[in-house]
Amino acid sequence: MEIFGFNPNDMLSFFLSLFRISIVLFLLPFFGGKSIPNPVKGALLIVLTLALWPQLSFPGSMMPGTGLGIALMFLGELILGLTLGLLVRVLFGAIQFGGQIIGFQMGFSMVNVVDPITGVSNAVTAHFLYMTTMLTFLVLNGHLQLLGALGTSFEYIPPGGLLLTPELANHIFEFSNLMFTLAVRIAAPVMAALFLIDLSLALIGRAAPQMHVLVLGFPVKISVGFFFIGFLFTIMSTYVLDFMRILSPMYKTLMQSGAPGTF
Repeated sequence: MEIFGFNPNDMLSFFLSLFRISIVLFLLPFFGGKSIPNPVKGALLIVLTLALWPQLSFPGSMMPGTGLGIALMFLGELILGLTLGLLVRVLFGAIQFGGQIIGFQMGFSMVNVVDPITGVSNAVTAHFLYMTTMLTFLVLNGHLQLLGALGTSFEYIPPGGLLLTPELANHIFEFSNLMFTLAVRIAAPVMAALFLIDLSLALIGRAAPQMHVLVLGFPVKISVGFFFIGFLFTIMSTYVLDFMRILSPMYKTLMQSGAPGTF
């Protein structure tokens, strides 16, 4: 029965799309950042839902008929958003981990700042590299890849229907290994340079014990550390680009692994 020209199934289909976008999108990096005002998020949610619903939507019959069913659907959408957000956060986690290593080597382990996006306290170098990587990610249209992953979820995952299969877990664990290898690759040039500085200071201390090696070492290590951090920008852009090339196929593989057999 249509009331005032509105089909109830169409309205339920619209609400299902609204639930998927509102929960999944704002669990992804950048879109879910605390620095974006809530009115802006709300306006973006309405615009995206109106734009995607005519092309990407679920049948209204998929709307659960009970309160418990709706709660379970919300829980499933939450798990889907956390899973999709986890993959891209591997990149930023690797950058922050590498920045923490660099900051420790430079003597900045006690100098921390609060990240306004995540609210986490990080070393100065970790926060600096994180913000640089976020800007690089946006310049390379990483936010469009996140929107593409959201659109792909309509094809493979029904409302609240993500299955936590062993295959899905294996893919996540294998992909998360990149965080540690990427962190070491990012921090390696600075670590090698600072190791040579420590070795040189040790030799100077043995040759001239009257010199204050600790007083001399701090400004030298900081200067050399920042000098080599300047060379990381080109390397980081290459790593971010390589990461983004495998991100979309990995999203598709994950959703195929967790998709129900009949959808």
